[in-house]
Amino acid sequence: MKNIFIAGVVVALFLMSSPRAYSFGGCEEDCAKCHSLEQREAEEILSKMKATDAKVAGIKMSPVRGLWEVSLDRRGRQDTLYVGFSKKQVVRGTIIDIEAPGNSLATVVQEKKPADIRPQAPERYVEAGKIPLEDALVLGDIHAAKKIVVFTDPDCPYCSKLHAELRKVIEEDKDIVFYLKLLPLKIHPDSLWKSQSILCNRSLTMLEDNFNKRPIPKPSCQSPVVEENVRLAAELGITGTPTLIMPDGFVLFGGRNARGIRNLIDSHPRKGAL
Repeated sequence: MKNIFIAGVVVALFLMSSPRAYSFGGCEEDCAKCHSLEQREAEEILSKMKATDAKVAGIKMSPVRGLWEVSLDRRGRQDTLYVGFSKKQVVRGTIIDIEAPGNSLATVVQEKKPADIRPQAPERYVEAGKIPLEDALVLGDIHAAKKIVVFTDPDCPYCSKLHAELRKVIEEDKDIVFYLKLLPLKIHPDSLWKSQSILCNRSLTMLEDNFNKRPIPKPSCQSPVVEENVRLAAELGITGTPTLIMPDGFVLFGGRNARGIRNLIDSHPRKGAL
């Protein structure tokens, strides 16, 4: 990743957004998949800053992870603010790519023109019946009628938290089974070899040991399942973990607690898919 320098003044704001009930996020390589800034929220931020002469002209992801770029129209003059994903801080200034030709303050990454408002992603379904289950780690009874696929990363903290909730689910309902597909994300450098080691041994215990911060051995083989999972995830448009696929093929990114998961399974029953 290119080194980025931010020159600006940080202004503290307090604007909290309500999370979805029962959810707790996930690890995502595409930031826009799990972070959003609506025009209404950007306008509220401007109101907090008493920027009465500014109107929101556009919102897009900034070149720097963790920031939204908000284009402003200030009575015909263009301006830019960078809003943190927490929506509690704002940066005003210029983002410079120090590796670009010239390496000077004149080399600016973003274009000084309004950007389109990023639309919210619609609900998405996949053909769940085409997802191979024989190479997955199994949590629960393989004879259970309700089958859910979970793409998980050994080093994703949200995956670890979700896994504990999945165990609660199968304790409460023996007719639910989770098929775990290991998907090592590039943002977690040790996740690839850990996935290889876990799948070489086809060991749910090793995955749970890793989630519980206990050491696991280096891989004793090169399981092709890891590459197959990565390829499958790309085909399905899955770029983050944890991602759950309900029995009817409904795709859900991010963690949920046990109650939320059971509610989702009930609202997305099997329709000849899994």
